[in-house]
Amino acid sequence: MSPQFKAGRQVAIVGYAHSVLRRHAERPLGALAVDVAREAIADAGLRPGSVDGFVTAALFPTAGAHAVVDGVSMVSANWLAERLDVTPRYVAGFQGIGQIPGSVALAVNAIASGAADYVLLHRALHNPPGRYHDNSMREARGLQQWTAPQGFFGPLPMIALPANEYLQRYGADREALAAVVVEARKNGARIPWSYWHKRPLTTEEYLAAPMINDPVCRYDCDIPVDGVAAFVLTSAARARDLPNKPVYVAGYASSGTVPRRLPLHWPLDDIMAGGAEVARQLWRHTGVGPGDVDLPQVYDGFSPFVLFWLEALGFCPLGEAHRFVQDGGIDSDAPGGLPVLSGGGALGNGRMHGIPQMLESYLQLAGRAGERQRESATVGLACHSSPHYGGAVVYTTTPW
Repeated sequence: MSPQFKAGRQVAIVGYAHSVLRRHAERPLGALAVDVAREAIADAGLRPGSVDGFVTAALFPTAGAHAVVDGVSMVSANWLAERLDVTPRYVAGFQGIGQIPGSVALAVNAIASGAADYVLLHRALHNPPGRYHDNSMREARGLQQWTAPQGFFGPLPMIALPANEYLQRYGADREALAAVVVEARKNGARIPWSYWHKRPLTTEEYLAAPMINDPVCRYDCDIPVDGVAAFVLTSAARARDLPNKPVYVAGYASSGTVPRRLPLHWPLDDIMAGGAEVARQLWRHTGVGPGDVDLPQVYDGFSPFVLFWLEALGFCPLGEAHRFVQDGGIDSDAPGGLPVLSGGGALGNGRMHGIPQMLESYLQLAGRAGERQRESATVGLACHSSPHYGGAVVYTTTPW
């Protein structure tokens, strides 16, 4: 195991809490975060004063001109620690690529190094009034002068370009994307905190939805929400004395820098080459491979990401993921189905970044998924963002 992963399986998740996801919450995001943090700490069998580490990635992910205000549109680790009235030994915010895997890495390294004993990791997402990615530019400078005036602005054209590349290169069609979205919504409809609770989607409804940026329609995009999730992590040794079954962090990998392109230009080849490198790092540093993972949770902020991750991680050959999903390969209710969206993902819950993937890994491996509990899940995988611009974490039920 390489030096940066010597902490593998020495740190565990021991508690969690999650707010109900709403388009616009009735209370400020900061107030919601304080409540969720207290619930997660209590769930772990602890008191706020026991928590001496706080980490998050407080990025407010909008391309529009919305104000960034701590406690209102985002919640930093410092802000949350102050409102819980504790004096932590360790406070950090992740600023790089892959916010959720990066936050997990901060928490793991803080605990393994002794910088903190109990770390609260949270993610707070805000849906501001008005259009989420509305372009308020009056002039375009730098590289954006070659893209924004032509309408290439924000994440929708960014994902539409490689999605089109994939469909055309491999002879796929939008029914493959429909299979992804329908599966996500089916599973999200079963989850009480999901924005889509009790609201599954049919293939016919998907295909009838308005096109936004061909081939991306309304339902290919996760819906912006107000919501907060929090997890408590500690050492494997301390976890044995706490009430919940620990789920251990086996390791993680994050993507490196991406090739220099025009703004938001993500060619399919860049995505897959970067994703292949993330996968190589992940399998090498965790000591597991695709065949060992019985609960892979791939990222689905946009439905094409599911196809990209399936191939980058080695669950499908290159160019075959569209056939795999259309043939029922990701049906979490079917015998032998690969449950890549069993937790609903972002499409089935709401725009919580990689939280649905992390949470499903924790709940299933800890035996806390209730009626959704899957039998014999021992190794989970939680992805975030694009394969070349994100990362992944492996979780296990055993410490060694």
